Amino acid sequence: MDDAQATKGPKRTSLPLPVVGTGRPGMEAPGPGSHGPGAQDVLTSTLEALPREECGVFAVTGVEQAAELVFLGLYALQHRGQESAGICAITPNGTARVRKGLGLVADVFSADDLNALWGDTAVGHVRYSTAGGSRQQNAQPIVVRYAQGDLSIAHNGNLTNGQELRNRLVEEGALFQTTSDSEVIVHLIARSRHDTVEAQIDDALSHLEGAFSLVISVGNTLFAAVDPRGFRPLVLGRKGKGYVVASETCALDIIDAEYIRDIKPGEVLKLKGSEIHRLRSLAPAPKPAPCVFELVYFARPDSRIWGASVDRARRAFGRQLAREHPADADCVFAVPDSANSSALGYAEESGIPYELGLLRNHYVGRTFIKPSQADRDFGARIKYNPVREVVEDRRVVVVDDSLVRGTTSTSLVKFLRNAGAREVHLRIASPPVRFPCFYGIDMPSREELIGSSHSIPEIGEILGVDSMGYLSLEGMLGVVEEFGPFCDACFSGDYSAPLVDMERGLVTETVPPGC
Repeated sequence: MDDAQATKGPKRTSLPLPVVGTGRPGMEAPGPGSHGPGAQDVLTSTLEALPREECGVFAVTGVEQAAELVFLGLYALQHRGQESAGICAITPNGTARVRKGLGLVADVFSADDLNALWGDTAVGHVRYSTAGGSRQQNAQPIVVRYAQGDLSIAHNGNLTNGQELRNRLVEEGALFQTTSDSEVIVHLIARSRHDTVEAQIDDALSHLEGAFSLVISVGNTLFAAVDPRGFRPLVLGRKGKGYVVASETCALDIIDAEYIRDIKPGEVLKLKGSEIHRLRSLAPAPKPAPCVFELVYFARPDSRIWGASVDRARRAFGRQLAREHPADADCVFAVPDSANSSALGYAEESGIPYELGLLRNHYVGRTFIKPSQADRDFGARIKYNPVREVVEDRRVVVVDDSLVRGTTSTSLVKFLRNAGAREVHLRIASPPVRFPCFYGIDMPSREELIGSSHSIPEIGEILGVDSMGYLSLEGMLGVVEEFGPFCDACFSGDYSAPLVDMERGLVTETVPPGC
């Protein structure tokens, strides 16, 4: 039965949930915006495959109508995943009700859905996939029944030993319902021989390697945990007498929750109603390794993560970029929207006027219009358009936050030339991306990364620009060193957590398992 059909009050029956180890599929009904087999987002193949954050998590406990707050929180975290969304709400008697589906948050949940998801504890998730694919069963939160009661889990990150653990669990008889590495955590909790929920979760987390920022509900109790290196952000907030856990502070702002602090690397918290307890921390890593790409690209500029204002960090990147790669030009503008702050910083430092030279179409969604194969610029043209009055007969500096494959940038340069730009100087507010990520970012393989196979002068020639400049790795890390150290593996190839599955040939560089 679809939860939206349930009536409010004590007669409501719970949504049937899978039982750990049975292999029975869950019975969540697809919602508006869900797609059957074969549905594709054509823009995914026509736009440059930008690196994509896999997930965002949000949870509330001790607050009435928790699911409505989670809905708003997921709205604020939509940039972290647009493939699927889900909310699990816990009724006062500990019964879990879940609603999830493919599509954007606004497409997946109706007002009736939120009315049916009643209770003062709820867990939410937005997702992109890697190897798991766009499948209804891979949407999170994963919700199951097990010995200690209804359990849900929402995961941001990527386990670098997920396939090894999965193979071992399958050999022991576990039946998996998804292709997501997050389900491994559920089975580890359920199979733990410890007596208490706290000990079972501690036991499960001790087996994990790689990146995980987790929210787990067991009955009306929430648990929040971050891996020992702290790859992905997770913040703690307060709403009334209850608590909120979110991937970014912008999600606290939308529900008017008070930011308390970041959840520390290796920290495990237990939250129930208005109570909070710090459980035993995970074994410490040699050093923290929060992902610097969160500051470069992923996090919203109105967020604070790891103590840093994302907007201020990006402006600092732009200022340092201007010092390292000045240009003799008439105006500066960004490739919107993630490069806006960096472009402002470049303009501030260089003294070159900031303009709105490129506009982005914010209403680009799923489309089934298939352009001609010969129209290679379709993806970029449907998303961006130059302002001719700004660029015509002018020397322009175009600032972008990062460069992955370079296909969209090639099209943008062509558009600017066609709009009359006399010179185009491209500046990238991060170093060349030369290596794939295995810690929670869906990034192309090394062979597909233009920074891996070409020198900077060669990249400039391929893109057709008059000059090309990247922010140096030292310059990038230097301006945010007070908030570090950071993981910079996608730039340097220095992987701070062991790539267990890769080293043992269980996954390939092009198909890492994903949340």
